Parts: sequence; structure tokens; C-alpha cells
Amino acid sequence: MVAEPGGPDDEKPQSDEAHSAFSWPAGTEPAAPSEEDHPTSEFALPEGVTPEPPAPGSGSGTGSASGSETTGSAFATPSTYSFRDSPPAFTPAYGVPMVRLTKEAPWQDRMRTMLRMPVAERPAPEPVQRHDEEAGPPVPRVLDLTLRIGELLLAGGEGAEDVEAAMFAVMRSYGLDRCEPTVTFTLLSISHQPSLVDDPVTASRTVRRRGTDYTRLAAVFRLIDDITTADDEVSLEEAYRRLAEIRRNRHPYPGWVLTLAAGGLAGAASVLVGGGPLVFVIAALGAMLGDRLAWLCAGRGLPEFYQFAIAAMPPAAMGVALTLTHWSDVRPSAVITGGLFALLPGRALVAGVQDGLTGYYITASARLLEVMYFFIAIVTGVLLALYGGLQLGAELDPEARFITHDRPVIQILASMLLTLAFAILLQQERATVLAVTLNGGVAWIIYGAMARTGNLSAVAATAAAAGLVGLFGQLFSRYRYTSSLPYITAAIGPLLPGSATYFGLLGVAQNELDRGLASLSTAVATALAIAIGVNLGSEISRLFMRVPGAVGGANRRAAKRTRGF
Repeated sequence: MVAEPGGPDDEKPQSDEAHSAFSWPAGTEPAAPSEEDHPTSEFALPEGVTPEPPAPGSGSGTGSASGSETTGSAFATPSTYSFRDSPPAFTPAYGVPMVRLTKEAPWQDRMRTMLRMPVAERPAPEPVQRHDEEAGPPVPRVLDLTLRIGELLLAGGEGAEDVEAAMFAVMRSYGLDRCEPTVTFTLLSISHQPSLVDDPVTASRTVRRRGTDYTRLAAVFRLIDDITTADDEVSLEEAYRRLAEIRRNRHPYPGWVLTLAAGGLAGAASVLVGGGPLVFVIAALGAMLGDRLAWLCAGRGLPEFYQFAIAAMPPAAMGVALTLTHWSDVRPSAVITGGLFALLPGRALVAGVQDGLTGYYITASARLLEVMYFFIAIVTGVLLALYGGLQLGAELDPEARFITHDRPVIQILASMLLTLAFAILLQQERATVLAVTLNGGVAWIIYGAMARTGNLSAVAATAAAAGLVGLFGQLFSRYRYTSSLPYITAAIGPLLPGSATYFGLLGVAQNELDRGLASLSTAVATALAIAIGVNLGSEISRLFMRVPGAVGGANRRAAKRTRGF
């Protein structure tokens, strides 16, 4: 039976469940809240202030019932916006130009072009080598192979940008996209992200020992060229096998040949600065003795700094001994200068300056610091010998000047012999020795024509000759699809500042610091001119060749653009 409204059921008290546990009891009034419990928002309008009405069409704001407050949308277009004066969009209206890499260009140019692109503009990889379509490429093995190849290149003296280009080429050939290689002086690392939702995979490898062997360097370049070529199928197992053969391969020249090459280099350098046949023999003997002492110290685990210091002492000691015997027909300065030519670290200097010019400043700083330590070691060894000779009464004349302009044919032949000996010391392939020897002879002809015949600045003439060496070296490397170092490093041997270094050290030993520091400054400027000239010649060779870049004649990108040019 349903109760009627107003009946006795309505007057019954409600149960306890009907009352809220937080409700006020009947007959009591709640106290008014204090202002401290409800602070005013700092964005609220003060009392007595009326907001301005919104401008018509100024966003999507809606007024309240009282019309005193208007709230605008955060995504509404500002009142001052005009589509005619809008700033340029990040992505242009016509889109990002599509990039197609030509297959005819060497892999070095193609990969260098990609490294200088923003990540968003790089084209998708076209795997050259086959792999399982369902499982995809084996990422850990590809990364390990890439790091091992990069380790051999970096240990052989290759520049940081070229090492990154080689690593990038190997990864893309095996189908890995979104990879970023990083190269420093002693550390190689790769970061690979399979997709936008997967965790990245990172691998690294440390270069603990470096050695000069351009034959091994050329073999690694041939392996990379085969990997990046679609005509040759190189599986991961085959690449590992060939890489192991390269690492186990012996040097093309035995130790006694290298010692003879060091003597030939010093003797040719002494003739280049005015020495005769007797000076050639004495300088060669001093350099060979220093080379054998350095090999002995290396076998005992002595650091390389002391090896250079000990190797620099025998040629300087022989020059001092010739001064003490008062031989008028022998130039002691030519003997000491020839010994310095065999020790100056031209290869490391060129690589360090090249890394700096291409934007790899950490690697460049480490390489140049290494060059500075080697130079200090050479200075220490020579200064010890010169100081000992001065204490014994040797009369070394810092004002002596070499007679070099009256024998151009002999000097050209000496420069070519010096380049040949330098190429043997660098363990170059026999097929490249003739080309680099001719390149060194041409460099000396350019230098002699500008500095000796044209009476131009020696630093400017050195830079021009080094630029020609870099240009020819890059052309040779593009023709042979290999590294440019075997065609460049030995060819700059005749241009090294051996005489300026000797006169600077002699001035310091005789406590004539002004003259000594001025001569050493000339030596430093000449060395930098060599390195910059080599890099500039290489860039000029790429400047006038076809660029494997964007369709429509896009400009070549710089290595590192810090100011957006």
C-alpha cells in the first residue's frame, strides 16, 4: 500500500544513513570563511576595476553572464596577425627538396654529402648487400664490423670526417638507417635507433695503438668500396674474413729497408739545403743511427716522446762533431737539418689542421697537442746536443745561409729522392710510389720558382706548393677510389721547415732568444701553410667537380656551419 502525500509516513525521522557525515547539525549555522583560507588569485582583477570589452573578432573569447570577464583561447590568432606579413615557416610551402645520390661518384663524396645534410633531409638507405627481409640486418654485427673498420682507418692517420664517411657507408650498405657515427682522437662510437619507439643501440671502440701503414689503409678502402658497390656481394662473414686478413698482413717493407729509407731521407734533405756528397753520407749515417736507437727504445716500452728525443740526438751530435774537427768543406748545419727532416711530424700536422678546418675541433686539438709533444721532444734532443757542443767550444754560426738556388736540377732530384724515402717510411704500396714521387718533385719546382726565382715569401710559396700537392692527391685518390693520404703525405716532405727549425733551436741554445723565436715562428707558420694548403687543394678539387647532391643544382654544404652560411 502506497502512502499518500502528507500522511503519517512523511513525518517519520530519516535514518542515520540519510545524513552526510560532514553536514552541519540542525539548528547551527556555519561560520563565514576567513580571507586567509581563500586567498585572491594574483591574476584576478582588483575590486572596483572593470575589464575592457574585447575587440570585435579578436579571438574566440566568450563573455560571462555579467559581461565583466572575458577568457580568450590560447590557440586564438593574435589581433595583430596578418597572413600577408607572416614569418616564413620552418618547412617551405614547396617542401624539402629530394636528394638523389649519383652512383657514379665515389663513395667518399656520396657519404660526405650525406654527413653534411640535416638528418631530416637525408634520403632513405638503399641496402647494397643482401640480408633477411623479415628479420632485417643483424644490428650488433654490423655495428661491430663498422667500428673495426673505423679503428683501422683512424689508427692509420685518416681524418675524422673521412672515418665518419667510411663508417656511414658501411652501415647504410647493410641497411641500417638512423645511424650517427662519432669520431674523436681515440674513441669511436655509433648510435643506431631502429625506430621512433624502439630503444637506441650504442656501441663504441677505443683506439689504443696507432701505426703508419698506408698499404693496410688502401686495403681497407678497397674493402669499403666493394661493400658499397652493388656489383659485388660481400656478406658479413666475407667482410670479417677480409678484415682479419688485412690486420694479419705484414708490412710491405722490412725493418732494415725502413732504416735505409730514413738515412736516404736525411741525406736527400741535406743536399736539398746545400750539402754535398760527404754531407749526404754523414747525414744518412746520423739518421740511421737515430732510427735504430728509437727502435731499441720502442722495443723496451719507452714512450714515444723519449723515442723522438733520442732519435734527434745522433744527427745533431754528428753536426757538432764536424764543427769541432774544423772541416771547411762540410756544412754541419746541413747535416743537422737533414736529421730534422726525418723526424718532423708532417703527417700528424696535416691531419690535425684538416680536422680543425672541417669542424672536428676536439680531434684536431688532440692531434695538434700530439704534434706539439713530438716537436718538444725533437727540440729537447737537438738542444742537448747543441748545448754540449757549445760547452766543448764548437763554433756554430746561426747567420750561415744555405746555397740552394744555383743547383736546380740537383735539388729537384734530391726532392724526389726525399719523397721516395718518405713513401717507403709510410709503408705505401709500390703502385703509388711513382705517383707520389712525381708529386713531390712538382711541389718543389713550384716552391723554387716562387720563392727562389720569383723572390716571393717562403710561407706563401709553401702554401701554393702544398695546395698543388693536395689538388693532385685528391685527383689521384678519385681515380683510384682510395684514400688521398698516400698521394699527399710523402709529397709534402721537401716542404717541411727543417732549416728554420734548426736555426731557431741554435739561437735558443746560444741564448739569442729574439732571433731563435723569430726563426721558430717562421717554422710554425710554414708548417701551418703546408697543412692549410693541402686542405685547400683538396677542397678546390671537389669544388669544380660534379656534386652528388640535390636535384636542381643545389650548392655544396659546408662541413660545419656555425653561423648559418
